Amino acid sequence: MRRRSALRNRFEYALALAVLKSLEWAPLPLAHLLARVYTRLLDLAIPRLRQVAYRNLALALPDADHTQIADGVFRSIARLLVAFARFPSIRKDNLAPWIRCEGAEHFDAAIRQGRGVLFATAHLGNWELSAYAHALLASPMNVIVRPLDNPLIDALVERRRALSGNRLVLKKDFARTILKALAANEAVGILIDQNASLDSGVFVDFFGIPACASSGFAKLAAHSGAAVIPGFALWSDEERRYILRWKTRPPGEPSLYEKSPN
Repeated sequence: MRRRSALRNRFEYALALAVLKSLEWAPLPLAHLLARVYTRLLDLAIPRLRQVAYRNLALALPDADHTQIADGVFRSIARLLVAFARFPSIRKDNLAPWIRCEGAEHFDAAIRQGRGVLFATAHLGNWELSAYAHALLASPMNVIVRPLDNPLIDALVERRRALSGNRLVLKKDFARTILKALAANEAVGILIDQNASLDSGVFVDFFGIPACASSGFAKLAAHSGAAVIPGFALWSDEERRYILRWKTRPPGEPSLYEKSPN
């Protein structure tokens, strides 16, 4: 990989810091407007992002409105940026306008089993806020992260991710740390929707196309006996906030939908 110049790192860091601080300090309605402007500028400055989105959508959902979906993705990123920028001021007593949690009792039940909890999530909704909020609502968790290419921005992002007490674990040496955390009956959050190399993944059917997914998560679950709970912080237009859903029940627990009229 080509080495990044120090000048480029400093320029990108200054730009990222300016964006975050403007979203942190501006009144909330203005912050949301600014975030939409920033993501629009990103869309124009790096057209490859939208081109990749269109190609993926053509493969997965050929009959869908690709422009509408791609526009929605950029709106989602704008909301994520605002929340991330506001992390320094988000506390347990003012968390409710940002996110509410469904299914927290299932996490409690999993913790009572004593083998730790593996949270499986993805780049869907606001994955940053879901981990941040969990630490405030329940207890700090261990979050698996991959360092960003720019070390200055990486340090900035890591500081904000850890503000609610979460512990960051580098992906390159995560296995031993995760097993230790699970043995201590702690929670671990992992983004599982990333491409894996041939030597560490298996091919699964994804919208009719083989995709190489990491097998590490399944191996950790099998080895540790930890409860596996998938969850996502999804935006609700009706409530104008995110809803963190921990839906899957721990082993032995009944389905959440047995009494549902639907």
